[in-house]
Amino acid sequence: MENAVTIEPPMITPASAPQQQVASDSEPDAAPERAPAFEVERLSIFYGEKKAIDGVTLTVPSKMITAIIGPSGCGKSTLLRSLNRMHELVPNTRVEGKVLFGGEDIYAPDVDPVVIRRRIGMVFQKSNPFPTMSIADNVLVGLKLNGVRDRAFLRERLEQSLRMAALWDEVKNDLHKPGVSLSGGQQQRLCIARAIAVEPEVLLMDEPASALDPIATAKIEELIHELSANYTVVIVTHNMQQAGRCSDYTAFLYLGQLIEFGSTTKIFSNPTERRTEDYITGRFG
Repeated sequence: MENAVTIEPPMITPASAPQQQVASDSEPDAAPERAPAFEVERLSIFYGEKKAIDGVTLTVPSKMITAIIGPSGCGKSTLLRSLNRMHELVPNTRVEGKVLFGGEDIYAPDVDPVVIRRRIGMVFQKSNPFPTMSIADNVLVGLKLNGVRDRAFLRERLEQSLRMAALWDEVKNDLHKPGVSLSGGQQQRLCIARAIAVEPEVLLMDEPASALDPIATAKIEELIHELSANYTVVIVTHNMQQAGRCSDYTAFLYLGQLIEFGSTTKIFSNPTERRTEDYITGRFG
């Protein structure tokens, strides 16, 4: 890298080493050579007149963990939410470009965003269990809203979801208690259990551990790694160490533009773009 200052890169061990490398590390939008979950093509997103995302092209690999990093206000959360059309809940939103999910353009006129959000689950930065519902009802609310009434199936899915969220042993005797009675870390895992109860194909996570203490954060990170065996996971994080620990691939966003994308090991140890190196090493952001 021209005129780059020699810096000892952080030691990064991704959650699971990718089986395939990025097709071309020299291009910021290079696609991993494995089955894609998402193919984002020239995506721009506007809130009124403000352009939050500017012409992003990106391929997100399936059954792996992709982190989106960048300074505050760079469009990380908007890009994440565009993957299941959640950003459309903001008034005066306009989209240009395509987001292909399993080869289907989720923004096509005949696509129901409610169906898309069932297939692509979302976990938010702040845990948000429903305050009037028990732990059990919080997990099962999506299934019940979809018309599932089989009690045996609901009991089975409740336990399965809580086990997958590493919460079953902690709450199995307290399923009748309010979801908000749990600790902050437990509430976030409860929200993850709620998201996976409806069996989505993808989990989107918007800074899921930013409000948690180090012990709870470690549990969430371990859970993310375990979930990637069954789900494609896309996570937004402002924590460089977390991105390095959790993800297989990393996308660096700056001012709404995708600056660089590649394997996490490559991005953190030998980035192609000077701006990526400057951000990762703390020169700005």
